[in-house]
Amino acid sequence: MTLPPNPPQNALRLHRELERIWGRPPGLRGALCSVNHSEIGKRFMIASAVFFAIAGLLAMLIRAQLATPEGAFLDAAQYNRIFTMHGSIMMFLFAIPMLEGLGMYLLPKMLGTRDLAFPRLSAFGWWCYLFGGTILILALLAGVAPDGGWFMYTPLTSKAYSPGINADVWLLGITFVEISALAAAVEITVTILRMRAPGMRLSRMPLMAWYLLGTAAMMLAGFPPLILGSVLLEVERAFDWPFFDVARGGDPLLWQHLFWLFGHPEVYIIFLPAAGAISTILPVMCRTTILGYGAIVAAVLGLVFLSFGLWVHHMFAVGIPHMALAFFSAASALVAVPTAVQIFAWIGTMWKGHPRLHLPMLHLMGFFGTFVIGGLTGVMLAIVPFNWQAHDTAFVTAHLHYVLIGGFVFPMMAGVVYWLPLILGRERVPGVGTAAFWLIFAGFHGTFLVMHLTGLMGMPRRISVYPDNPEWIWPNLISSAFGFVMAAGFALFALDLVLQVLFGRRARRDPWGAGTLEWAMPMPPPSYNIAALPPGPGADALALARGEGALPGAPRGQRETLVVDTLSGAPRFVAVLPGNSLLPVCTAAAIGGFVLLMLAGLYGAALAALAGVGAVCWWWQGFSGRPTGPATVPVAPGLDLPLHWGMEDTLARSGLVCLLVADGALFGSYLFAAGFLTVIAPGWPAPASGIGTLPAGLLAGGMLAGLAVAAGLARVRGARGAAAGAVAGLAALMLAGLLAAQLDDPTRHARDALRAAGLAYVALHAGVGGLLALVCAVHRRDGAIGPGAQGVWRLWQDFTLATAAILVALVAVQEAS
Repeated sequence: MTLPPNPPQNALRLHRELERIWGRPPGLRGALCSVNHSEIGKRFMIASAVFFAIAGLLAMLIRAQLATPEGAFLDAAQYNRIFTMHGSIMMFLFAIPMLEGLGMYLLPKMLGTRDLAFPRLSAFGWWCYLFGGTILILALLAGVAPDGGWFMYTPLTSKAYSPGINADVWLLGITFVEISALAAAVEITVTILRMRAPGMRLSRMPLMAWYLLGTAAMMLAGFPPLILGSVLLEVERAFDWPFFDVARGGDPLLWQHLFWLFGHPEVYIIFLPAAGAISTILPVMCRTTILGYGAIVAAVLGLVFLSFGLWVHHMFAVGIPHMALAFFSAASALVAVPTAVQIFAWIGTMWKGHPRLHLPMLHLMGFFGTFVIGGLTGVMLAIVPFNWQAHDTAFVTAHLHYVLIGGFVFPMMAGVVYWLPLILGRERVPGVGTAAFWLIFAGFHGTFLVMHLTGLMGMPRRISVYPDNPEWIWPNLISSAFGFVMAAGFALFALDLVLQVLFGRRARRDPWGAGTLEWAMPMPPPSYNIAALPPGPGADALALARGEGALPGAPRGQRETLVVDTLSGAPRFVAVLPGNSLLPVCTAAAIGGFVLLMLAGLYGAALAALAGVGAVCWWWQGFSGRPTGPATVPVAPGLDLPLHWGMEDTLARSGLVCLLVADGALFGSYLFAAGFLTVIAPGWPAPASGIGTLPAGLLAGGMLAGLAVAAGLARVRGARGAAAGAVAGLAALMLAGLLAAQLDDPTRHARDALRAAGLAYVALHAGVGGLLALVCAVHRRDGAIGPGAQGVWRLWQDFTLATAAILVALVAVQEAS
């Protein structure tokens, strides 16, 4: 789309008006209610850096303990808490939130839009992350931190072997944090697919957007198995439902399957955004364009697909059948192919360009020198005989750190150095950052290269002393000494950032000569990013700042931005985004109250807290109000588009589709658990069921009928239809409660516990469906809702009906067999 230039406008007046609309109030209230993507992204990155520092201090305690065979610093219990918290913080509080923050900050700027699709969802995710991470750190300070390893294997973490709240802190705190990750995944996916600049086709997106899209898709499918496992284990610990108890039909291996269904995609969830930073920064440092754009996109999609077929890679030593060993070994080796495609594309980019050894390029060279070694040792561990020898040794620890620090930390440091002038508007203070890089690089390889040898010499992971193994003394002492060198390097890197904030000179626009869209904005960017959206490729930055582009300014006093067609990028309609609000922090606080009550063992009060969460969620539905203004608005000369009120394919509907992908992955993980226990677990077949077949069948049929009626009424427009749909959904919920009364005692056998858990899942969805119907009824009555909300309710009811029917069929098959 090409536009003639708009008439010149007063740039200062335009800026003030846009800042009034898109900015936040001053003071504490502004900090609590802000939903601006730049601010939320910076909060994520700063908080994750703080958690990284805490995890680094814990790592230094570990290295100090292992420097001598007697380990005089920590006793065994303290050591278990320290290494558990180190791994948990690095994985859940640093790596994932750092990429969330980077994506939230950069994506709208790279895509040429003003904000993310769901600003309040981003803010809600931030508060969940902050509160969940705070719970974990306070538990560490109070001496009740989790101590079962960052993988929390059962039965070690069952109530019998971990009677305190240590394991509960991990299960509830990490699940709280994972809400943030799923919120970010929905946000990133919808923003990339629906909110690009006009005319930006998928095939012309920045590579960073492709990488973040793949990452978000993996998060939507990869996090639910861990969420399910955490919920099942917490329910077992709290209410004695035996999902993992062998004596009553459970199996500890189910936890390992659910954990690694998340855990191996997690490696690529961490790697892909870092690789996106490489694909963005490397061509700029080499003064050329990226080589093999299409091949890189194909490699990203291949990694997304293959990463979900590797989880048994971590379970080769548990005694699985040889055919499965061969399949997963081959898949683990095959995943090196799309990774190698990217490596060769980057090498080709350097070959055809003229690399400049600026500090970001030094960090990228550190990535190449580190990640390739980690990839090669990964292929070694994919071979079953070698895996059996190296399993649970320090060799695996070294491989993990080569992949994660090489594949994530070095590229992220390159990204920080590269994009910090954009974020701060200030240049670096020369010299300090280069010294920090060399200390980190030398310290890292001195620490972990030697650790490969320590593992091959037979040293297991997670031990605090080794008095009977003098051959491990020197390798461990060398690793510990270089570990402190690496820590000094990270401290110097932090000092470099502080110096840039305090003493850096004002940076010129686009200091690296990148020419990409994020550098077309003022430095630092204002809250609204750009005064007008780019009307097409090659838009002039100064013209956009003057408001010469699509959807200029804020003439209607609303947060307006464009929504485009997913494939072509053609403008579809104008979305009015919600403004600053206390709803996100209040909702996160309500969930935090539920978590704290569960930790205290006050389960009745926790159920009441859940009702409070529902009340706060009901508060969300009132934000929209009546649509104001005309049905269509001018976007550019000769182009008028409708507002989102009258559209069916709204951003909310796209967001729900993404959420249902995650919800479906959760339900699929539940079906996997049911199938695994039925076929593999000892203690099956289960004892004869005492369910009254006829009453249970009638109640199940009535529940399905109620959900089917609600799904049908969701297609009927009007307040009466919505009200009737709410009644049908709530009736289905009541029948589910009556059906629960017919079930056998869930503490008797894992089959009965699974049935109760499945019924609770359907009942929760029926309740939410009833609330959605009430929302539609209220807004329909007031004339303040469009067809999009009705479509959201319809999708939810259809999904609930489908999952309920599958659950009833599963129980019927079990009873028949």
